[in-house]
Amino acid sequence: MTYWNRPPEADEPSEPEVPDPVTVPAAGDDRRMLMWFGIAGGAIAIIGLVVVIVMNVTTGLPGQQPPQPDGPQESLPPLAAACPPPTEPAPEGNDAPPYDGPVTVDTASGIAYRAFEDPWMSWHQNWTSGELQVSYQVGQYFVTEEYPGGQYLASILSGSVPAAVNDGTDLDLKCVSEQVSADVRDNYYPQPNQMEMIRDEAITLGGRPAWIREFRLTFEQDGLSATDELVGVALIDVGRAEAAVLYVSIPGSHTEYDHVVNEVMESVRPTD
Repeated sequence: MTYWNRPPEADEPSEPEVPDPVTVPAAGDDRRMLMWFGIAGGAIAIIGLVVVIVMNVTTGLPGQQPPQPDGPQESLPPLAAACPPPTEPAPEGNDAPPYDGPVTVDTASGIAYRAFEDPWMSWHQNWTSGELQVSYQVGQYFVTEEYPGGQYLASILSGSVPAAVNDGTDLDLKCVSEQVSADVRDNYYPQPNQMEMIRDEAITLGGRPAWIREFRLTFEQDGLSATDELVGVALIDVGRAEAAVLYVSIPGSHTEYDHVVNEVMESVRPTD
């Protein structure tokens, strides 16, 4: 093994080396050397001039700034990119009477809606799933069955999703509803699945413009007794850059709660 930092071993003293004699060039050699120095210096000067010209062409003269782009290209949220603002103004909302009964209030999303009694329980999680990453932090649920994949739930959940361009508040609710519903179908349920559309229309919820899609999905999952589910997805324009999302799911094993989808949608009221 070689140790590269090992000090050299001591050698026997030896006679000092005598340096080679210096050779003095002849006069003709001096002229030739000066000529080559001149040629080399001229070449360097020409190269430097070419570099300066190239820099001026590409970056402008000294003191000038190169042309700048009009402005940074903003990265739009997925829904804002997929659903540009509508060309027609959204219908104006109107005042709706307060809902008479217990409600779940989601101030972050800007909506409140009916709260149901047992077996429904309050939702206290931040569930984010799908490509659109809708964050559901408010609502109700109950467990319909335990299966190898975990717990299967009936749910009433609300959240919001950025759907406008920049600071605008004009939303294409139909387009946004299509995107959110597709995200729900593709990411919340077993694949493949089949969809039966029940409702797909513009409505008014609590005096605010909205779009609702109600559909039934059928599917199969090992160990899961439910083979279908009634789903309601409403997108509500609450006058913000974010659309409020209300998502309701009732597994086919508990069809006695199918009425919840319509009842909770009709109870929606804005919080602002």
